[in-house]
Amino acid sequence: MNLVTGATGHIGNVLVRKLLERGERVRALIWRGEDTSSLDGLDVERIEGDVLDPDSLRLALRGVETVYHLAGVISIMPGRQPLVWRVNVEGTRNLLEAARREGIRRLLYTSSIHAIRRAPHGVVIDESLGFDPNNPYGEYDRSKAAASLEVQHAAQADLDAVIVCPTGVIGPYDFRGSEMGEVIRSAAEARPMFYVEGAYDFVDVRDVAEGMIAAAEQGGRGESYILGGHKISVRSLLETVREVTGRAFAQIKIPFSLAEAAAKFTPWYYRHTKAKPRFTPYSLEVLQSNSDISHRKAERELGFRPRPVFETIADTVRWFFENRRARARI
Repeated sequence: MNLVTGATGHIGNVLVRKLLERGERVRALIWRGEDTSSLDGLDVERIEGDVLDPDSLRLALRGVETVYHLAGVISIMPGRQPLVWRVNVEGTRNLLEAARREGIRRLLYTSSIHAIRRAPHGVVIDESLGFDPNNPYGEYDRSKAAASLEVQHAAQADLDAVIVCPTGVIGPYDFRGSEMGEVIRSAAEARPMFYVEGAYDFVDVRDVAEGMIAAAEQGGRGESYILGGHKISVRSLLETVREVTGRAFAQIKIPFSLAEAAAKFTPWYYRHTKAKPRFTPYSLEVLQSNSDISHRKAERELGFRPRPVFETIADTVRWFFENRRARARI
């Protein structure tokens, strides 16, 4: 039996699909009141629980051999965010302790490329840089780094655990509309697109899920593996969407200085309107940061092979349109 926390998210629901395709049994830890539509139609056992509730974790872990821990709070907002720290760090500690008590055979923790120490342009980012809990760029980055160190310490002590660090995840089955998923969907619908020059490493969510399974089966205890894809500029991504759909749309480049000035005010807007953050100083920093990221360790030790980015974008566009038609029939 496999337990997947964060099973309803983008990576989570694709991981569940991949495990089921292999004929494996899957139990999904569902946060109370969470939207579970991403799991509709899947033969998965659902159990209510919360990583901040140790008793619910012990119940969820009964009879489980392998845990895939994905549950967490993602944020691109500035400032201190107690919930991000509690769920990502304290929640991971709770799960590690529960896994010890229940005698879990293997635990895979899904960290983030942003948990790894930043490196200046010209330096290739790989696992040797280590995790940086003092990262100055955001509470999310620090929380994922701190949680990753907790997992490493547990692996050094008494728990067989391994860590994966995905880069920018895109791909189909994006039910909740991730930040870059919404960019791809808007471009596919031929809406006018405002963009800032920049680039990042993007990886297909299906490749990430397969890399996670490979890491759980073959990864070294206490080791971390970057699951990356291909570096692509925002403009090239938009052009790829245009090529896939054959539909032209306006692409308006915003000078970085103007975007930087505007981004100072967007966190206030998001806090007051309760809208989902899309454009903040953090997201601008990511696009300007060093994105020369190596996934060679995962290739060498796990057989990880990310597919071409064109295939990912084409499948994502197709899924968005098919999913939209399916929802329209409901």
